[in-house]
Amino acid sequence: MDHFDYLDGAMHVEQVPMAAIADAVGTPVYVYSTATLTRHVGVFRDALGALDHPLIAFAVKANPNAAVLATLAKLGLGADVVSGGELLRAIAAGIPAERIVFSGVGKTAEEMRLALEHGIFQFNLESEPEAEMLSEMALSMGKRAPVAYRINPDVDAGTHAKISTGKSENKFGIPYDRALQSYAAARDLPGLDVRGVAVHIGSQLTDLAPLEAAFVKVGALIGKLREAGHDIRTADLGGGLGVPYDPSEPLPPSPADYGAMVTRVARGWNVRLMFEPGRVIVGNAGALLSRVVRVKQGAQAPFVIVDAAMNDLLRPSLYDAWHDIRAVKPAAGRGAANVVGPVCETGDTFAMHRDMDVVEAGDLVAFMTAGAYGATMASTYNSRALTPEVLVSGDKWAVVRARPPIETLIAGDSIPDWVKD
Repeated sequence: MDHFDYLDGAMHVEQVPMAAIADAVGTPVYVYSTATLTRHVGVFRDALGALDHPLIAFAVKANPNAAVLATLAKLGLGADVVSGGELLRAIAAGIPAERIVFSGVGKTAEEMRLALEHGIFQFNLESEPEAEMLSEMALSMGKRAPVAYRINPDVDAGTHAKISTGKSENKFGIPYDRALQSYAAARDLPGLDVRGVAVHIGSQLTDLAPLEAAFVKVGALIGKLREAGHDIRTADLGGGLGVPYDPSEPLPPSPADYGAMVTRVARGWNVRLMFEPGRVIVGNAGALLSRVVRVKQGAQAPFVIVDAAMNDLLRPSLYDAWHDIRAVKPAAGRGAANVVGPVCETGDTFAMHRDMDVVEAGDLVAFMTAGAYGATMASTYNSRALTPEVLVSGDKWAVVRARPPIETLIAGDSIPDWVKD
């Protein structure tokens, strides 16, 4: 459920007309609903209600906007970060360090130092060399780093190849069959508190079976590690739960179904469970608002050219992802159309032969379920300004990231003296 509804024939976000935001801020613009964020956090937390004190660490990469993070911090969420920048964003937004988990395959020594200074909850290590580097950094600072190893369970998540992370050929984690050896080596490294196991097999999962298969492997590994003398106290089960993008497709598993599965599989593990939800929290809480530049006739269907582009919303170009496209004020029935942006790439295509509201030049359209992996993946390709972001709460709204003027982008370049001469 989201809070983007039609009132008197026009789309509103909560109590605010989308057209009013477009008129004031311009387009394209991302719009987020506080009520939807709040509801999704509540639903996910309720789904885990049978567990003892789980840590819900929002995947910052899904949406790192400071206002979004601050909203989630007020709701009690922690953060899963994958860079020093995300760590600093989470801290600045009010997420306590003791609720922050640092994941990612390429942590640098400087990022490790930063996380140790702040005193984060846990590092999820992804290789033996990473463990050695963290040991050296912790020793040099006189600290002890709490760590888990991310395990690659060789489970196919059944999702898009570019967001699958749990197969043996993926870059993430250590092989399941080498886990006992890796943990034994880590135990001998000074400065490390080896206390957990982590797993994450992919994003936008629409079936619980792969997750359950991975979690069963985690449970078996916890038992083997304890038999080997390791004091395992945490288990990070990652994120990846899918959200509905295409209404014609079956609904993904609900958080309640997911929570029931986790509760059943993890019974008796005697650990603090951790979760890294991202898309399931923010996906449906956001929409990308865009204006139609013009409509031109194509060979088979009209091309609806909008002022949003692949640099604003990359998912369709990168993953062939599907986003529902709705007229903000539908008035002329429905028909097939190709929806494209102004960037000089054929890949700058949002939909082909899509059955959608008929629109004309000047009309507003909304790309739905754009709150996750939308603005965070935006770029300035074709020298286009970064997309602004707006947060709505009831009848109030605010720009939470302004559109930078193109002059700012130009000013970031410098011309060497030998070119000027």
